[in-house]
Amino acid sequence: MKLLRYGPLGQEKPGLIDKDGNVRDLSGHVKDIAGEAISPEGLKKLAAIDPASLPLVEVDRYGACVAGTGKFICIGLNYSDHAAETGATVPPEPIIFMKATSAIVGPNDNVEIPRTSLKTDWEVELGVVIGKHAKYVSEDEAMDYVAGYCLINDVSERAFQAERQGQWTKGKSCDTFGPTGPWLVTKDEIKDPQNLKMWLEVNGHRYQDGTSATMVYGVKYLVSYLSQFMSLHPGDIISTGTPPGVGLGQKPNVFLKEGDIITLGIEGLGEQRQQVVQG
Repeated sequence: MKLLRYGPLGQEKPGLIDKDGNVRDLSGHVKDIAGEAISPEGLKKLAAIDPASLPLVEVDRYGACVAGTGKFICIGLNYSDHAAETGATVPPEPIIFMKATSAIVGPNDNVEIPRTSLKTDWEVELGVVIGKHAKYVSEDEAMDYVAGYCLINDVSERAFQAERQGQWTKGKSCDTFGPTGPWLVTKDEIKDPQNLKMWLEVNGHRYQDGTSATMVYGVKYLVSYLSQFMSLHPGDIISTGTPPGVGLGQKPNVFLKEGDIITLGIEGLGEQRQQVVQG
């Protein structure tokens, strides 16, 4: 299934994509794409619904594809070829940092450059959405806790991230720095999350053209690893890293400016389009 949220900001309704690519309203069955609705039992109930029985809707805006996200967990330098372009060494364990949930916006909402920003950058990433409570889970059972996958643009301000004091969080958490969606694609639709094509363009120029095959620490490992340090809850998102081609990796560097158009996609997970505006 492809589950989604649509409507004005703060008033999103749940929906799904039918076999013809139309949006169908799910609000008669669930309150939102969150919590129990994305548990294994909840997804079974949704899968049993005949999409043709649901009202057709016209969508003006897609919201973030999952609600109630308590933790937005990101993995740094998790692609071997991206680590190489930045001159970094692949870490012996995953680099974990948090992105504020207030950064989450819809997939086609504007991306806002912070007022003092000089180095706002892009990162196409595979997002993993947790479907049930996970704590101390093994790698073998990790997928039992995954509801599905989504597309994420991990927008980053490199000066805030690396040139100011402290951790990466303030360079990752600015408002609008987490476009998420358009869909939550349930895991049964993605045969191999470690072999998905990924791309990102700015103003029609393709900067990122990679694959999740170069991910160092895969989905199963990350879910298990993170669960050793913290409980994972339904709606939590793990953003798993980016392939090469970020603005920081260009020679000379290229960063986002007002008026730029970002488009990005991952095989099977849809596409996003954002206009860059000045904060």
